[in-house]
Amino acid sequence: MEAAISGGKTDFASGRGDANFGVFDFTGRAECIKKGTAYLNVFMYVIREFEDALDDCKSDCIKCNDKNVHAWDEGVAFYTGSLEGERGETKGQLLHALADKRCGDYKTCVGDTDYSTVNQELFKLFSVGQAELLSSRCSDARKTKEQIVDMMYIPLIQGTMRYAHKVDKQGLDGEKEKAEGAVFAAAVLPRIYAANKDAAQTIYDNMKVGASSTDHKAVKSAFESVYGDLNINCADVGGLIDTSTDDYFDGAGPCKSGASKAGATVGIIAGVAGGAVALGALGYIFFLRGREKQGKPVFAPTSDERAL
Repeated sequence: MEAAISGGKTDFASGRGDANFGVFDFTGRAECIKKGTAYLNVFMYVIREFEDALDDCKSDCIKCNDKNVHAWDEGVAFYTGSLEGERGETKGQLLHALADKRCGDYKTCVGDTDYSTVNQELFKLFSVGQAELLSSRCSDARKTKEQIVDMMYIPLIQGTMRYAHKVDKQGLDGEKEKAEGAVFAAAVLPRIYAANKDAAQTIYDNMKVGASSTDHKAVKSAFESVYGDLNINCADVGGLIDTSTDDYFDGAGPCKSGASKAGATVGIIAGVAGGAVALGALGYIFFLRGREKQGKPVFAPTSDERAL
């Protein structure tokens, strides 16, 4: 972020993922700064809050984890952002908004809505993790956190491939498109590198700041080669839609690897039911969330409270 602001170069100790922002003027650097703030810094801070909650979780003390639940809730707040409104009805600028934007591009929204399957399933998992912490199921909460992080990467993958297609296939190869693609790639590349170094190198070479060329097919293939390692699949990511035809762009449709993992959340919830306390808390959380989505929140403020 500091290099993007100053127009300088990064100098990472690993020698991997470096960028020279001197190749961009203000347009490109501004995109890197804005998108980098949300998709690099905030993304990692969300995970940090979840880890903070888990680090101090006590599995042998039901009443000892209220503070940890607060940290977990902060992670959800950073994921969502303050502009989403009380029920997520307002478009924000952070990760919640990104998931909803990309679901329209990739046909991964819930039914005919503009609400992403990613957000729908993440908020179920957020509630599961909260209930597990409240009932001192620390090891279960850590597994839930891992599933949350896996799903959080889906919009970043969609974003990287979308801008690879814009630059390579749609002739939209200005600084704005190249800069946005570079940020999406930078946000997900460490995870790809952990799975397959060659796949990460392919994506970096095609999407980095100052890349000499971009090959959408190569980027898409590199991502698809590691879906199994990322615990996601083709149905989770979907395919890039041509809005003029409402069909997939040629060569940008979804790959084949079975049903979406998102539906597996039901199995996760069933696992939580092993503890009666956790199950009761989880059921009540889902009841409250269902009432909110219906526009009938249980704890809606009175007219007098609104006046305050």
